[in-house]
Amino acid sequence: MGGRETEGLDREKVLRRHLSMLASGNLNERWRAADALGEIGDSRAVKPLIAALEDEFVDVRWKAAMALGVLDGREPVLPLIRSLEDESPWVRMGAAWALGKIGDPRAVEPLIRLLDDPKPRVRRTAAWALGRIGNPRAREPLLLLLNDADRDVRLAGRQALDEIGTEREVTVV
Repeated sequence: MGGRETEGLDREKVLRRHLSMLASGNLNERWRAADALGEIGDSRAVKPLIAALEDEFVDVRWKAAMALGVLDGREPVLPLIRSLEDESPWVRMGAAWALGKIGDPRAVEPLIRLLDDPKPRVRRTAAWALGRIGNPRAREPLLLLLNDADRDVRLAGRQALDEIGTEREVTVV
């Protein structure tokens, strides 16, 4: 067997091992598998990662959301939008990041709603995602972020507005 054939078999073996770990009963194996599946980047991991968005453990849901953003397909958009309402700010943040990476316009309205999240890191990530998507519908809600109590959120709002482009001059944060 040549080097490429061996490499392909090894990659397949690694993928299968991590898919099996994601389905296991062990918390540590599941979150490590979700993380690794994002790095492996094989689209066959999308459905199992979508299922992992419903895992009982926050770490698994968060890593699954992040991995789905790396895989960058349209299939996980609706499950990720549902994850924007997760009880955990880490999962909401991970889902917002993934939706920003994917860039699907269906995420704009749900991400706008996330700009009111109680956690600054979630608001910041939602602003970043809206900037990446670039839909002008987000301009007015992002303008409101310029008055946020958190400096990093204000900066993220400003950067998102710069990405989208504004219809009028906006003062520096």
